[in-house]
Amino acid sequence: MDAADFERHRIELTGYCYRMLGSGFEAEDAVQETFVRAWRTYDPVRGPLRPWLFHLAMNICLDMLRGPQRRARAMDLVPDAIPGADLGAPLPPDRWIQPIPDSRALDPADLSVSRETIRLAFVAALQHLPPRQRGVLILRDVLKWSAAETAQLLGTTVTSVNSALQRARAKLPPVGPADEDVDEGLLSRYVSAFERYDVQALVSLLHEDATSSMPPFTWWLRGREHIRTVLLAAEADAPCAGSRLLPTRANGSPAFGQYLNGEPFALVVLDVADGLITGETTYLDPGLFPYFGLPMSFEFVLGR
Repeated sequence: MDAADFERHRIELTGYCYRMLGSGFEAEDAVQETFVRAWRTYDPVRGPLRPWLFHLAMNICLDMLRGPQRRARAMDLVPDAIPGADLGAPLPPDRWIQPIPDSRALDPADLSVSRETIRLAFVAALQHLPPRQRGVLILRDVLKWSAAETAQLLGTTVTSVNSALQRARAKLPPVGPADEDVDEGLLSRYVSAFERYDVQALVSLLHEDATSSMPPFTWWLRGREHIRTVLLAAEADAPCAGSRLLPTRANGSPAFGQYLNGEPFALVVLDVADGLITGETTYLDPGLFPYFGLPMSFEFVLGR
């Protein structure tokens, strides 16, 4: 057994741990700890390596989830804001569902795992479940493990696994639909309107019930008209004038690094359904840029 034996399972394990924990950074820490423990404890007599890795990862995630707080999105914490309301105080990073690059959590060769199951809304919904039920639902409904395989991993019975899965499905909050394939023309129009701060063009791309949030603030908006009102109110100050966007992928969705005056400002993650933008989550955290492979200066992109 060598490092390559572990590495071939990294993306799948990271995706599993991310859905459990709601943080890409914590998920990667959990996977690294999984590899360390597996290196020390794995014995081929136990059977194939993959189930043992998931057994270890599950236990590590359960240990990490012993605290009382769960990660969430703004809409899981407070009602939507009225335009003009104060942003309020920011919450610490460990309160938020954090984004993760597609390349770290979704294996393009594994078509059985839908991008839908890594979306911010779905991962946030998972956090409503007790950790063990969460783990069972991910194994059964996302990774498509059989009840027998899941029972063996957990050291329990098939009946217990099926009961936990049934309870988890009943408790899982509904998640709205999303387009698996997003129209590139829509994204081009979004970038053009965003960089020009063309409010009417931007709003025309939004679903009537679109949401907009800005972690680390709990302030968020629901509805195209409320978003229009806030954007128009900010138009005179032009706080984002001169912004430039670089495309990336986060949580199975289109995303952009937003640069202001050439410097990293925010990571913008979009939800798209029926050809319109249904959600925009703007992470005001330039520290995410290296994680997503985005340069720390827009001038680097221009080759200056």
